[in-house]
Amino acid sequence: MRESRFWVLLEDEFGPANAGVIATSLELPGLNTTAQTALSNGVSPRTVWTAICDLHGIPAERRLGKDKAPRDTGTI
Repeated sequence: MRESRFWVLLEDEFGPANAGVIATSLELPGLNTTAQTALSNGVSPRTVWTAICDLHGIPAERRLGKDKAPRDTGTI
């Protein structure tokens, strides 16, 4: 997972205002640091996202993000 995808998932799940607060102030069990610090220290975004999901009890069906309609590329 790319870090940009991590931020999209975080904002989709918690909203733009709460995503920043969660990333900078919530200490994640198992990582013993915040999401922002973990990412800065080279922890994979997938590991950080999983820790957030586990802490908040996010069910498996929501961990991949919102369903989005496919783009119309104009080809068949």
